[in-house]
Amino acid sequence: MRKYFFGPLLFMTVLIINPVNDLLILQRNKKPSGVTENAGLKLPAGFSASVLADSVGRARHIVVTKKGALYIKLSKLINGKGILLVKDTDGDGKIDDIKSFGNYIGTGITIKDGYLYASSNDEVFRYALDENEEVIKPDSPEKIITGLINGRQHNTKSLVLDDKGYIYVNIGSPLNSCQEIDRGVGSKGKDPCPVLDSAGGIWQFRADKINQTYKEGIGYATGLRNVMGLDWNYQINELFVIQHGRDQLDMFPEYFNAKQNADIPAEEMFMIKKGANCGWPYCYFDVQQNKKVLAPEYGGDGKKTTRCEGVEQPIVAFPAHVAPNALLFYTGSMFPDKYKNGAFVAFHGSWNRSPEKQEGYYVAFVPFKDGKPSGPWEIFADGFAGVEIVMSPKQAQHRPCGLAQGPDGALYVSDDVKGTIYKIVYKSN
Repeated sequence: MRKYFFGPLLFMTVLIINPVNDLLILQRNKKPSGVTENAGLKLPAGFSASVLADSVGRARHIVVTKKGALYIKLSKLINGKGILLVKDTDGDGKIDDIKSFGNYIGTGITIKDGYLYASSNDEVFRYALDENEEVIKPDSPEKIITGLINGRQHNTKSLVLDDKGYIYVNIGSPLNSCQEIDRGVGSKGKDPCPVLDSAGGIWQFRADKINQTYKEGIGYATGLRNVMGLDWNYQINELFVIQHGRDQLDMFPEYFNAKQNADIPAEEMFMIKKGANCGWPYCYFDVQQNKKVLAPEYGGDGKKTTRCEGVEQPIVAFPAHVAPNALLFYTGSMFPDKYKNGAFVAFHGSWNRSPEKQEGYYVAFVPFKDGKPSGPWEIFADGFAGVEIVMSPKQAQHRPCGLAQGPDGALYVSDDVKGTIYKIVYKSN
């Protein structure tokens, strides 16, 4: 095993190749050189960004139709509606036509095989589409999944579909680390964690069956605290997810201080197959030791690995508390070859790095080859926050949340603070 370290923690590159399981852990590379300012963003040379829409609402996940219109899922209703269909009808690069429907908030939205799928915080719906991929009966969706856990934390239901008629739904844990007293200083973990039968994982359902519940779904993967970003990689036909790592290691001050809490528990990307166990709440990935270790709620001291050897290991480990909210495998032809089949990740930025400065508020890129990470990840689009240093999330003017690929290969990014929709394109010199 070899490790390469360059510079301080948050700007280091870590490459670990484990010959036993071909594990590749990649830490943050330096920001790309040759950045330019576009719509307030810093981008690699050759890329430019524009604002397609502003102030559309708290825009979460997004999807683009084959005609270039966008569906936007909102986390707060506008005039009683939670889904927007927006268009640029005159080709001037600005939205001039907005329609709304759906009387529920949520995050998940996608298009597959003639249907628009959208989630509330406890249900999943689908709408039949016409030849332009516009909803035919916006007031009459089919309810395909119902009764999902809608807890105080992590209630959003992100989703994705495969090519075999299945839909995969994230059900985030209502707890940080499954303690007897949630987020209680020194409180022990419940063992076994009782929420894992209905949350803290990915559930698989039929995409065409009405009113399914947990009894009709399959627990596809467990041990995932909360997965906002997930995508199906059609190159290898596998599901990829990125979980929000745990908070507040410093609830156990005998082992961790505030800085260690800010730096240690990774945000993890996994390639998961049916039956995968990613370890939460018993284990977390330590970015400094580059391994899974036992959580303090279950007797861990920052070094013990008991119960963690057999769980899934991340294929990419990102810094702590950067909040990955979307994952997109790029399949377009507009961007240079290095981006083909690679993964874009929208980092929303979190709160739990205090008293250190907050981290995230950018879109990153992970190169892939043959369905595996092939190099260190890098910041692709930065500057969303609008300020150089973010000490509190409230200071961020924009926070990237959703990602979508247009029919021309452009990359769209949503912001759920001011409701800005960015369009990023590439033009070779």
